[in-house]
Amino acid sequence: MDWWRRADPMDETTYDVVIVGAGPTGLLLAGDLAAAGVRVAVLEKRRDESNLTRAFGVHARTLEQFDARGLADRLVDTGKTLGRLRLFGTVSVSLASLPTRFPFLLVTPQYQVERLLLERAVAGGVDLIRGARVVKIESGQDEVQLTVDRDGDIHTFTGRYVVGADGRHSTVRDQLGLDFPGHSVLRSLILADVQFTESPPEVLTVLGNQHGFCLIVPFGDGWYRVMARNPDWEPPDSTPVTLEEIATLVRRIAGTDYGMHSPRWMSRFHSDERQATAYRQGRVLLAGDAAHVHSPAGGMGMNTGLQDAANLGWKLAAVLHGRAGDSLLDTYEAERRPVGRMVLRTSGGLIRAVILRSSLARAARNGIFRAGIAVRPLGDQLRMRLSGIGVRYPASRGAHPLVGQRAPDLAAQDGSRLYTALRGGGFVLVDPDPSGPGYDHLVTLRPVEPTTPMLVRPDGYVAWAGSTGPDLDRALSAWGAAQRAS
Repeated sequence: MDWWRRADPMDETTYDVVIVGAGPTGLLLAGDLAAAGVRVAVLEKRRDESNLTRAFGVHARTLEQFDARGLADRLVDTGKTLGRLRLFGTVSVSLASLPTRFPFLLVTPQYQVERLLLERAVAGGVDLIRGARVVKIESGQDEVQLTVDRDGDIHTFTGRYVVGADGRHSTVRDQLGLDFPGHSVLRSLILADVQFTESPPEVLTVLGNQHGFCLIVPFGDGWYRVMARNPDWEPPDSTPVTLEEIATLVRRIAGTDYGMHSPRWMSRFHSDERQATAYRQGRVLLAGDAAHVHSPAGGMGMNTGLQDAANLGWKLAAVLHGRAGDSLLDTYEAERRPVGRMVLRTSGGLIRAVILRSSLARAARNGIFRAGIAVRPLGDQLRMRLSGIGVRYPASRGAHPLVGQRAPDLAAQDGSRLYTALRGGGFVLVDPDPSGPGYDHLVTLRPVEPTTPMLVRPDGYVAWAGSTGPDLDRALSAWGAAQRAS
Protein backbone atom coordinates (compact mmCIF):
# COMPACT_ATOMS: atom_id res chain seq x y z
CA MET A 1 0.00 0.00 0.00
CA ASP A 2 1.16 3.54 -0.73
CA TRP A 3 1.64 5.13 2.67
CA TRP A 4 1.94 8.65 1.29
CA ARG A 5 -1.01 10.71 0.14
CA ARG A 6 1.33 13.13 -1.65
CA ALA A 7 4.70 12.61 -3.30
CA ASP A 8 6.32 14.74 -0.58
CA PRO A 9 4.21 14.83 2.59
CA MET A 10 6.72 17.18 4.21
CA ASP A 11 5.49 20.00 1.95
CA GLU A 12 2.63 20.53 4.41
CA THR A 13 3.40 20.84 8.10
CA THR A 14 0.43 22.84 9.46
CA TYR A 15 -2.74 20.99 10.45
CA ASP A 16 -5.82 21.30 12.59
CA VAL A 17 -4.84 18.17 14.53
CA VAL A 18 -1.57 16.28 14.67
CA ILE A 19 -1.85 12.75 16.03
CA VAL A 20 1.28 11.00 17.26
CA GLY A 21 1.03 7.24 16.81
CA ALA A 22 -0.53 5.11 14.04
CA GLY A 23 -1.92 2.30 16.15
CA PRO A 24 -5.65 1.49 16.32
CA THR A 25 -6.46 4.46 18.56
CA GLY A 26 -4.65 7.02 16.44
CA LEU A 27 -6.04 5.66 13.17
CA LEU A 28 -9.67 5.61 14.35
CA LEU A 29 -9.34 9.16 15.62
CA ALA A 30 -7.69 10.32 12.40
CA GLY A 31 -10.40 8.76 10.25
CA ASP A 32 -13.16 10.34 12.34
CA LEU A 33 -11.58 13.79 12.17
CA ALA A 34 -10.99 13.57 8.42
CA ALA A 35 -14.60 12.49 7.87
CA ALA A 36 -15.65 15.61 9.78
CA GLY A 37 -13.61 17.86 7.48
CA VAL A 38 -10.66 18.34 9.83
CA ARG A 39 -7.11 18.50 8.39
CA VAL A 40 -5.13 15.76 10.09
CA ALA A 41 -1.60 14.38 10.09
CA VAL A 42 -0.51 11.19 11.82
CA LEU A 43 3.16 10.95 12.79
CA GLU A 44 4.48 7.41 13.22
CA LYS A 45 8.06 6.61 14.16
CA ARG A 46 7.93 3.13 12.58
CA ARG A 47 8.87 2.93 8.94
CA ASP A 48 6.99 -0.32 8.34
CA GLU A 49 4.02 -2.12 9.76
CA SER A 50 4.86 -3.97 12.96
CA ASN A 51 4.48 -7.73 13.27
CA LEU A 52 3.86 -7.27 16.98
CA THR A 53 0.21 -8.01 17.65
CA ARG A 54 -0.70 -8.23 21.32
CA ALA A 55 -4.42 -7.61 20.98
CA PHE A 56 -6.71 -10.26 19.51
CA GLY A 57 -10.16 -9.58 20.91
CA VAL A 58 -12.71 -7.04 19.67
CA HIS A 59 -15.58 -6.65 22.10
CA ALA A 60 -19.22 -5.86 21.36
CA ARG A 61 -19.13 -2.15 22.13
CA THR A 62 -16.14 -1.66 19.87
CA LEU A 63 -17.93 -3.54 17.09
CA GLU A 64 -20.86 -1.15 17.55
CA GLN A 65 -18.46 1.75 17.05
CA PHE A 66 -17.18 0.07 13.88
CA ASP A 67 -20.81 -0.43 12.80
CA ALA A 68 -21.37 3.31 13.15
CA ARG A 69 -18.54 3.74 10.63
CA GLY A 70 -19.69 1.02 8.22
CA LEU A 71 -16.74 -1.26 9.09
CA ALA A 72 -18.16 -3.87 11.46
CA ASP A 73 -19.20 -6.52 8.94
CA ARG A 74 -15.85 -6.33 7.15
CA LEU A 75 -14.01 -6.73 10.43
CA VAL A 76 -16.15 -9.68 11.55
CA ASP A 77 -15.29 -11.42 8.28
CA THR A 78 -11.59 -11.39 9.25
CA GLY A 79 -11.94 -13.52 12.38
CA LYS A 80 -13.93 -15.97 14.44
CA THR A 81 -16.65 -15.23 16.96
CA LEU A 82 -16.91 -16.58 20.48
CA GLY A 83 -20.22 -16.55 22.31
CA ARG A 84 -18.49 -17.48 25.55
CA LEU A 85 -15.30 -15.97 26.93
CA ARG A 86 -13.01 -18.25 28.95
CA LEU A 87 -11.59 -16.32 31.89
CA PHE A 88 -9.46 -19.02 33.53
CA GLY A 89 -9.65 -22.69 34.45
CA THR A 90 -13.20 -23.90 33.90
CA VAL A 91 -14.71 -20.46 34.45
CA SER A 92 -16.25 -18.67 31.48
CA VAL A 93 -18.86 -16.01 30.91
CA SER A 94 -21.55 -16.17 28.24
CA LEU A 95 -21.88 -13.17 25.95
CA ALA A 96 -24.96 -14.48 24.11
CA SER A 97 -27.41 -12.38 26.13
CA LEU A 98 -25.72 -9.05 25.46
CA PRO A 99 -28.29 -6.53 24.12
CA THR A 100 -26.48 -5.86 20.86
CA ARG A 101 -26.15 -7.02 17.25
CA PHE A 102 -22.76 -8.39 18.30
CA PRO A 103 -23.31 -10.73 21.27
CA PHE A 104 -19.82 -12.23 21.06
CA LEU A 105 -16.11 -11.61 21.21
CA LEU A 106 -14.48 -11.33 17.79
CA VAL A 107 -11.09 -13.04 17.70
CA THR A 108 -9.00 -11.32 15.04
CA PRO A 109 -5.43 -10.01 15.16
CA GLN A 110 -4.82 -6.34 15.79
CA TYR A 111 -3.32 -5.83 12.35
CA GLN A 112 -6.72 -6.56 10.78
CA VAL A 113 -8.23 -3.76 12.87
CA GLU A 114 -5.42 -1.43 11.87
CA ARG A 115 -5.72 -2.34 8.19
CA LEU A 116 -9.38 -1.30 8.00
CA LEU A 117 -8.80 1.88 9.98
CA LEU A 118 -5.75 2.77 7.90
CA GLU A 119 -7.64 2.37 4.63
CA ARG A 120 -10.44 4.59 5.92
CA ALA A 121 -8.06 7.26 7.22
CA VAL A 122 -5.96 7.49 4.06
CA ALA A 123 -9.07 7.46 1.84
CA GLY A 124 -10.41 10.35 3.92
CA GLY A 125 -7.32 12.47 3.23
CA VAL A 126 -5.23 11.88 6.35
CA ASP A 127 -1.49 12.43 5.88
CA LEU A 128 0.29 9.43 7.42
CA ILE A 129 3.97 10.25 7.81
CA ARG A 130 6.18 7.30 8.74
CA GLY A 131 9.70 7.44 10.14
CA ALA A 132 8.75 10.62 12.03
CA ARG A 133 10.06 10.67 15.59
CA VAL A 134 8.78 13.46 17.83
CA VAL A 135 11.59 14.91 19.93
CA LYS A 136 10.02 18.05 21.38
CA ILE A 137 6.58 19.58 21.96
CA GLU A 138 5.95 23.26 22.69
CA SER A 139 2.44 24.46 23.48
CA GLY A 140 1.35 28.02 22.75
CA GLN A 141 -1.90 29.83 23.32
CA ASP A 142 -3.33 29.03 19.89
CA GLU A 143 -1.22 26.14 18.58
CA VAL A 144 1.23 23.38 19.41
CA GLN A 145 4.59 22.92 17.70
CA LEU A 146 6.24 19.53 17.37
CA THR A 147 9.90 19.10 16.51
CA VAL A 148 10.24 15.94 14.44
CA ASP A 149 13.35 13.98 13.46
CA ARG A 150 12.96 12.13 10.17
CA ASP A 151 16.05 10.36 8.90
CA GLY A 152 18.24 12.89 10.65
CA ASP A 153 16.40 15.87 9.17
CA ILE A 154 14.57 18.10 11.64
CA HIS A 155 11.09 19.38 10.77
CA THR A 156 8.53 21.43 12.66
CA PHE A 157 4.86 20.46 12.57
CA THR A 158 2.14 22.73 13.88
CA GLY A 159 -1.32 21.74 15.04
CA ARG A 160 -4.14 23.59 16.70
CA TYR A 161 -4.42 20.45 18.83
CA VAL A 162 -2.14 17.46 19.33
CA VAL A 163 -3.19 13.98 20.46
CA GLY A 164 -0.67 11.54 21.88
CA ALA A 165 -1.71 8.02 20.86
CA ASP A 166 1.88 6.80 20.95
CA GLY A 167 1.64 3.93 23.40
CA ARG A 168 2.85 3.09 26.87
CA HIS A 169 6.24 4.73 26.28
CA SER A 170 4.55 7.91 25.04
CA THR A 171 6.87 10.73 24.04
CA VAL A 172 3.91 13.11 24.14
CA ARG A 173 3.10 12.21 27.74
CA ASP A 174 6.73 12.55 28.75
CA GLN A 175 7.01 15.94 27.04
CA LEU A 176 3.98 17.13 28.97
CA GLY A 177 5.60 16.01 32.22
CA LEU A 178 2.54 13.96 33.18
CA ASP A 179 3.10 11.17 35.68
CA PHE A 180 2.18 7.61 34.73
CA PRO A 181 1.87 5.94 38.13
CA GLY A 182 1.41 2.20 38.56
CA HIS A 183 3.45 -0.96 38.60
CA SER A 184 4.29 -4.13 36.70
CA VAL A 185 1.72 -6.82 37.40
CA LEU A 186 3.41 -9.53 35.32
CA ARG A 187 7.10 -9.79 34.54
CA SER A 188 8.84 -11.66 31.76
CA LEU A 189 5.82 -12.70 29.71
CA ILE A 190 6.87 -14.74 26.68
CA LEU A 191 5.41 -14.04 23.26
CA ALA A 192 5.93 -16.19 20.19
CA ASP A 193 4.46 -16.60 16.72
CA VAL A 194 4.62 -20.28 15.84
CA GLN A 195 3.01 -23.02 13.79
CA PHE A 196 1.42 -26.19 15.20
CA THR A 197 1.08 -29.69 13.84
CA GLU A 198 -2.04 -30.12 16.02
CA SER A 199 -4.78 -27.49 16.25
CA PRO A 200 -5.91 -26.54 19.77
CA PRO A 201 -9.50 -27.67 20.41
CA GLU A 202 -10.71 -24.14 21.22
CA VAL A 203 -10.47 -20.91 19.25
CA LEU A 204 -9.14 -19.14 22.34
CA THR A 205 -7.05 -21.33 24.65
CA VAL A 206 -6.61 -20.04 28.21
CA LEU A 207 -4.91 -22.45 30.63
CA GLY A 208 -3.11 -22.23 33.95
CA ASN A 209 -1.77 -24.33 36.80
CA GLN A 210 1.05 -24.27 39.35
CA HIS A 211 3.56 -24.08 36.48
CA GLY A 212 2.17 -20.85 35.05
CA PHE A 213 -0.38 -19.88 32.42
CA CYS A 214 -0.61 -19.72 28.65
CA LEU A 215 -2.84 -18.08 26.07
CA ILE A 216 -3.03 -19.39 22.50
CA VAL A 217 -4.81 -17.47 19.73
CA PRO A 218 -4.89 -18.18 15.98
CA PHE A 219 -3.95 -15.56 13.39
CA GLY A 220 -6.22 -17.38 10.95
CA ASP A 221 -3.48 -18.07 8.42
CA GLY A 222 -1.87 -21.12 10.02
CA TRP A 223 0.13 -19.11 12.55
CA TYR A 224 -0.60 -18.87 16.27
CA ARG A 225 0.31 -16.31 18.89
CA VAL A 226 1.40 -17.93 22.15
CA MET A 227 1.68 -15.93 25.37
CA ALA A 228 3.00 -17.74 28.42
CA ARG A 229 4.48 -17.07 31.84
CA ASN A 230 6.75 -19.13 34.07
CA PRO A 231 6.45 -17.74 37.62
CA ASP A 232 9.63 -19.55 38.67
CA TRP A 233 11.82 -17.75 36.15
CA GLU A 234 11.45 -14.07 35.35
CA PRO A 235 14.56 -12.89 33.50
CA PRO A 236 14.89 -9.37 32.05
CA ASP A 237 12.92 -8.57 28.91
CA SER A 238 16.18 -8.51 26.96
CA THR A 239 16.85 -12.22 27.63
CA PRO A 240 16.42 -14.21 24.39
CA VAL A 241 13.53 -16.70 24.13
CA THR A 242 14.10 -20.16 22.70
CA LEU A 243 11.52 -22.44 21.11
CA GLU A 244 12.41 -25.16 23.61
CA GLU A 245 11.71 -22.81 26.52
CA ILE A 246 8.22 -21.87 25.42
CA ALA A 247 7.33 -25.38 24.16
CA THR A 248 8.40 -26.93 27.48
CA LEU A 249 6.37 -24.38 29.44
CA VAL A 250 3.25 -24.95 27.32
CA ARG A 251 3.59 -28.74 27.74
CA ARG A 252 3.76 -28.33 31.52
CA ILE A 253 0.61 -26.21 31.50
CA ALA A 254 -1.48 -27.75 28.69
CA GLY A 255 -0.12 -31.31 28.65
CA THR A 256 0.96 -30.83 25.03
CA ASP A 257 2.83 -28.28 22.96
CA TYR A 258 0.58 -28.99 19.93
CA GLY A 259 3.63 -29.82 17.84
CA MET A 260 4.94 -26.26 18.09
CA HIS A 261 7.53 -25.46 15.41
CA SER A 262 8.97 -22.88 12.97
CA PRO A 263 8.89 -19.73 15.14
CA ARG A 264 9.03 -16.53 13.10
CA TRP A 265 9.26 -14.20 16.10
CA MET A 266 9.81 -14.56 19.87
CA SER A 267 10.23 -11.99 22.61
CA ARG A 268 9.61 -11.07 26.25
CA PHE A 269 7.76 -8.18 27.76
CA HIS A 270 6.26 -7.13 31.08
CA SER A 271 2.66 -6.14 31.68
CA ASP A 272 1.99 -2.92 33.56
CA GLU A 273 -1.02 -1.38 35.25
CA ARG A 274 -0.69 2.39 34.86
CA GLN A 275 -2.82 5.45 34.23
CA ALA A 276 -1.79 9.02 33.41
CA THR A 277 -2.63 11.59 36.05
CA ALA A 278 -4.43 13.65 33.39
CA TYR A 279 -5.67 13.05 29.85
CA ARG A 280 -5.48 16.70 28.81
CA GLN A 281 -3.05 19.55 29.21
CA GLY A 282 -4.19 22.59 27.26
CA ARG A 283 -4.15 21.80 23.55
CA VAL A 284 -2.54 18.39 24.01
CA LEU A 285 -4.54 15.25 24.84
CA LEU A 286 -3.70 11.60 25.47
CA ALA A 287 -5.57 8.51 24.27
CA GLY A 288 -5.13 4.75 24.28
CA ASP A 289 -2.04 3.21 25.85
CA ALA A 290 -0.47 6.64 26.23
CA ALA A 291 -3.18 7.32 28.82
CA HIS A 292 -3.64 3.87 30.38
CA VAL A 293 -2.20 0.37 30.20
CA HIS A 294 -3.68 -2.80 31.66
CA SER A 295 -3.05 -6.50 32.02
CA PRO A 296 -4.12 -8.63 29.02
CA ALA A 297 -6.87 -10.35 31.02
CA GLY A 298 -10.31 -9.83 29.52
CA GLY A 299 -8.91 -8.39 26.28
CA MET A 300 -9.97 -4.84 27.18
CA GLY A 301 -6.87 -2.77 26.36
CA MET A 302 -7.18 -2.07 22.62
CA ASN A 303 -10.95 -1.77 22.96
CA THR A 304 -10.61 0.92 25.63
CA GLY A 305 -8.26 2.92 23.42
CA LEU A 306 -10.57 2.70 20.42
CA GLN A 307 -13.44 3.96 22.52
CA ASP A 308 -11.24 6.83 23.77
CA ALA A 309 -10.86 7.84 20.12
CA ALA A 310 -14.60 7.52 19.43
CA ASN A 311 -15.29 9.84 22.37
CA LEU A 312 -12.68 12.44 21.43
CA GLY A 313 -13.00 12.77 17.66
CA TRP A 314 -16.40 14.42 17.36
CA LYS A 315 -15.61 16.77 20.25
CA LEU A 316 -12.42 18.00 18.60
CA ALA A 317 -14.31 18.47 15.33
CA ALA A 318 -17.08 20.48 17.05
CA VAL A 319 -14.52 22.79 18.70
CA LEU A 320 -12.45 23.24 15.55
CA HIS A 321 -15.54 24.07 13.47
CA GLY A 322 -16.73 26.60 16.06
CA ARG A 323 -19.85 24.69 17.03
CA ALA A 324 -18.71 24.32 20.65
CA GLY A 325 -16.33 26.02 23.04
CA ASP A 326 -12.96 24.60 24.05
CA SER A 327 -14.48 23.49 27.37
CA LEU A 328 -16.21 20.63 25.54
CA LEU A 329 -12.83 18.90 25.46
CA ASP A 330 -12.82 18.78 29.26
CA THR A 331 -15.65 16.24 29.04
CA TYR A 332 -13.25 13.83 27.32
CA GLU A 333 -11.18 13.33 30.47
CA ALA A 334 -14.24 13.53 32.72
CA GLU A 335 -15.85 10.67 30.81
CA ARG A 336 -12.95 8.47 29.76
CA ARG A 337 -10.58 8.59 32.73
CA PRO A 338 -13.07 6.82 35.06
CA VAL A 339 -13.49 4.16 32.38
CA GLY A 340 -9.73 3.67 32.34
CA ARG A 341 -9.78 3.19 36.13
CA MET A 342 -12.57 0.66 35.83
CA VAL A 343 -10.66 -1.33 33.21
CA LEU A 344 -7.57 -1.30 35.43
CA ARG A 345 -9.56 -2.75 38.32
CA THR A 346 -11.37 -5.34 36.21
CA SER A 347 -8.40 -6.65 34.25
CA GLY A 348 -6.21 -6.46 37.34
CA GLY A 349 -8.62 -8.58 39.34
CA LEU A 350 -8.87 -11.15 36.56
CA ILE A 351 -5.12 -11.49 36.04
CA ARG A 352 -4.52 -11.97 39.74
CA ALA A 353 -7.08 -14.76 39.66
CA VAL A 354 -5.37 -16.29 36.62
CA ILE A 355 -1.90 -16.50 38.20
CA LEU A 356 -2.91 -18.31 41.41
CA ARG A 357 -0.56 -21.27 41.86
CA SER A 358 -2.08 -23.26 44.71
CA SER A 359 -4.50 -25.95 43.51
CA LEU A 360 -6.66 -25.24 46.56
CA ALA A 361 -6.75 -21.53 45.78
CA ARG A 362 -7.59 -22.22 42.13
CA ALA A 363 -10.41 -24.56 43.10
CA ALA A 364 -11.83 -21.95 45.49
CA ARG A 365 -11.47 -19.28 42.80
CA ASN A 366 -13.36 -21.40 40.27
CA GLY A 367 -16.17 -22.11 42.70
CA ILE A 368 -16.55 -18.51 43.80
CA PHE A 369 -16.53 -17.12 40.25
CA ARG A 370 -18.93 -19.73 38.90
CA ALA A 371 -21.35 -19.06 41.75
CA GLY A 372 -21.06 -15.29 41.25
CA ILE A 373 -21.59 -15.42 37.49
CA ALA A 374 -24.63 -17.67 38.01
CA VAL A 375 -26.29 -14.84 39.97
CA ARG A 376 -27.99 -12.82 37.22
CA PRO A 377 -27.10 -9.29 38.39
CA LEU A 378 -23.44 -10.18 38.99
CA GLY A 379 -23.11 -12.15 35.76
CA ASP A 380 -24.76 -9.36 33.78
CA GLN A 381 -22.49 -6.77 35.35
CA LEU A 382 -19.37 -8.73 34.42
CA ARG A 383 -20.38 -9.38 30.80
CA MET A 384 -21.54 -5.78 30.34
CA ARG A 385 -18.29 -4.48 31.79
CA LEU A 386 -16.01 -6.75 29.76
CA SER A 387 -17.88 -6.06 26.52
CA GLY A 388 -18.02 -2.29 27.07
CA ILE A 389 -21.80 -2.33 26.61
CA GLY A 390 -22.27 -1.35 30.25
CA VAL A 391 -20.10 1.77 30.14
CA ARG A 392 -22.04 4.92 30.92
CA TYR A 393 -20.91 8.50 31.37
CA PRO A 394 -21.77 10.85 34.25
CA ALA A 395 -24.77 13.12 33.82
CA SER A 396 -25.66 16.38 35.49
CA ARG A 397 -27.98 16.37 38.48
CA GLY A 398 -31.62 16.17 37.47
CA ALA A 399 -30.87 14.77 34.03
CA HIS A 400 -33.05 12.04 32.57
CA PRO A 401 -31.88 8.53 33.62
CA LEU A 402 -31.02 7.70 30.00
CA VAL A 403 -28.46 10.50 29.72
CA GLY A 404 -24.92 9.12 29.62
CA GLN A 405 -26.02 5.61 28.71
CA ARG A 406 -25.13 3.78 25.52
CA ALA A 407 -27.99 4.10 23.05
CA PRO A 408 -29.35 0.76 21.80
CA ASP A 409 -29.44 0.12 18.07
CA LEU A 410 -33.09 1.10 17.58
CA ALA A 411 -34.98 0.06 14.47
CA ALA A 412 -36.49 2.87 12.40
CA GLN A 413 -39.79 2.98 10.56
CA ASP A 414 -37.99 3.35 7.23
CA GLY A 415 -36.10 0.08 7.75
CA SER A 416 -32.82 1.66 8.85
CA ARG A 417 -31.17 1.46 12.28
CA LEU A 418 -29.76 3.98 14.71
CA TYR A 419 -26.17 2.89 14.09
CA THR A 420 -26.53 3.23 10.34
CA ALA A 421 -27.90 6.74 10.95
CA LEU A 422 -24.78 7.48 13.01
CA ARG A 423 -22.57 6.76 9.97
CA GLY A 424 -23.01 10.37 8.92
CA GLY A 425 -20.83 11.36 11.88
CA GLY A 426 -23.41 13.66 13.46
CA PHE A 427 -26.02 13.68 16.20
CA VAL A 428 -29.24 11.72 15.73
CA LEU A 429 -32.54 12.78 17.23
CA VAL A 430 -34.71 9.79 18.07
CA ASP A 431 -38.23 11.21 18.08
CA PRO A 432 -41.37 9.08 17.77
CA ASP A 433 -43.49 12.19 17.10
CA PRO A 434 -43.69 12.83 13.34
CA SER A 435 -44.98 16.36 14.01
CA GLY A 436 -41.90 17.32 16.03
CA PRO A 437 -39.73 20.29 15.01
CA GLY A 438 -36.95 19.95 12.45
CA TYR A 439 -33.30 20.81 13.04
CA ASP A 440 -30.52 21.88 10.70
CA HIS A 441 -27.78 19.30 10.12
CA LEU A 442 -29.48 16.82 12.44
CA VAL A 443 -30.71 13.39 11.39
CA THR A 444 -34.09 12.48 12.87
CA LEU A 445 -34.96 8.81 13.35
CA ARG A 446 -38.58 7.70 13.82
CA PRO A 447 -38.40 4.49 15.88
CA VAL A 448 -40.60 1.47 15.22
CA GLU A 449 -41.37 0.97 18.91
CA PRO A 450 -42.54 3.71 21.31
CA THR A 451 -39.41 5.28 22.76
CA THR A 452 -38.49 8.22 24.95
CA PRO A 453 -37.28 11.04 22.68
CA MET A 454 -33.49 11.23 22.90
CA LEU A 455 -30.53 12.99 21.35
CA VAL A 456 -27.77 10.51 20.51
CA ARG A 457 -24.19 11.71 20.25
CA PRO A 458 -21.94 10.66 17.34
CA ASP A 459 -20.28 8.11 19.64
CA GLY A 460 -23.61 6.42 20.37
CA TYR A 461 -24.28 7.76 23.88
CA VAL A 462 -27.39 9.64 24.98
CA ALA A 463 -26.76 13.39 25.31
CA TRP A 464 -30.33 14.31 26.23
CA ALA A 465 -33.70 12.64 26.76
CA GLY A 466 -37.16 13.95 27.57
CA SER A 467 -39.65 16.12 25.75
CA THR A 468 -38.62 18.15 22.72
CA GLY A 469 -38.57 21.88 23.34
CA PRO A 470 -36.33 24.37 25.16
CA ASP A 471 -34.42 21.66 27.06
CA LEU A 472 -33.47 19.99 23.79
CA ASP A 473 -32.43 23.34 22.31
CA ARG A 474 -30.11 23.90 25.28
CA ALA A 475 -28.65 20.42 24.90
CA LEU A 476 -28.02 20.97 21.19
CA SER A 477 -26.18 24.18 21.95
CA ALA A 478 -24.16 22.71 24.82
CA TRP A 479 -22.97 19.73 22.79
CA GLY A 480 -22.31 21.67 19.59
CA ALA A 481 -24.89 19.65 17.69
CA ALA A 482 -27.33 21.73 15.64
CA GLN A 483 -29.93 24.45 15.81
CA ARG A 484 -33.67 24.48 15.20
CA ALA A 485 -34.47 24.90 11.52
CA SER A 486 -35.94 28.28 10.63
